[in-house]
Parts: sequence; C-alpha cells; structure tokens
Amino acid sequence: MAAADHHPAWAGQLASGLAAMGLGLEPPQRDVLLDYLALLRKWNRAYNLTAVRDPLEMVPRQLLDSLSIRHLLQGERLLDVGTGPGLPGIPLAIAEPERRFVLLDANGKKTRFVQQAIFELGLANAATVQGRVETFRPEAPFDTIVSRAFAPLPRMVALTGQLLAAGGLLLAMKGVLPAAEMAQLRRQGFRVESERLQVPGSDGERHAILCRRA
Repeated sequence: MAAADHHPAWAGQLASGLAAMGLGLEPPQRDVLLDYLALLRKWNRAYNLTAVRDPLEMVPRQLLDSLSIRHLLQGERLLDVGTGPGLPGIPLAIAEPERRFVLLDANGKKTRFVQQAIFELGLANAATVQGRVETFRPEAPFDTIVSRAFAPLPRMVALTGQLLAAGGLLLAMKGVLPAAEMAQLRRQGFRVESERLQVPGSDGERHAILCRRA
C-alpha cells in the first residue's frame, strides 16, 4: 500500500508512541502497521467497523493500545476473542511474527475485513475465524487468549476456559480496574493479577487483567 494512503501525522505518532513505551519495531513492521490503519480507515467509511473515526486518534487508540500488552503474551499459539476489525490481534501479529494468532469474531462483516487485511498485509502468522466462541473447536488449545472489550471477566473465563492450554493465560484489556469482577474470579479459585498499561496519547485508564487457573 502506498505511503500516500497514510495520514501525514501517523508515522510521527507511531514513532514517538513506540519510543515512549519502549517498544522496538523495525521500519518494515511500522510500515505494515500504518498500512493496516489505512485499510481500516478506508473500509470504515463504508462498513462501520469501529467507532474511532478521527484519524488523529487511530494510532494511540488502535495501534498503541493493542501493542501495550505485547510484553505480557506467553507461548506460541494465541487467540484474540471478539477481535472486531482485528484489534488487538493484527497489530500484535505484525509485532510478533514468530507467534501464531487466530482472530475470532461472530460478525461476518468484520471477519471479512480481517481476512482481507491479513491477505493484503501478508501476515502468514495470522488467520481469522467467523463464529461464536461457544462453538469454536480449534485443533489445539491456546497458550494465551486475549480480549479487548469482549465481556465481563467471569463470562470471558466461562466462555474461553475450555480453549486454554494447561498453564495458559487469559489476558483481558480493560479501562478502569474491574475490582468486583476480579474478586469474583478469585473466589472461584483463579489467580488474578492486574497491570496498569501506559498508552501515549490515550485518555483514561487502561489495565491488563491476567487470569490463570490456581
């Protein structure tokens, strides 16, 4: 995709944001991230894939937010539940080419976009599946399952627990710390931790909630 399709502010926003977060990405990876944003912006005009329409908000709220959990991922096989237009799965797959990502969503319009984005960006380590998590039957369990605004924590655990490998990690991206949801999971015997995420250019709190079977 031509650089002309990129908003003129994006490259600078991405470079400064990655530097502030201590994330090292090669120039080709940064280019692919911006190509993804250009695709998302183009498709969003017709298909309403995301509520973020201001191009100046796209780098922090879509790229940097997704990459803020990169250091918490574990294992080789990862599932992004309720991926929507590919968030956080596509940015993470671009940043982590040695890991394999499955991006799951029930919305056909959004999974068609994700499939097209995977094809156009040349992401050999990512695949999309259209379907509900309750009926998803993968060939093997996942080492990390991530979600971004998918469901309350207890429901996320109930829906995805059977998809998680032994010793695997459920990683939920949240805004304000969901203390009551975390306490409920602890009462159910889960080890639950949280980490505040730093996302340059984004307002409000961001947290990662890490859940493991005790």
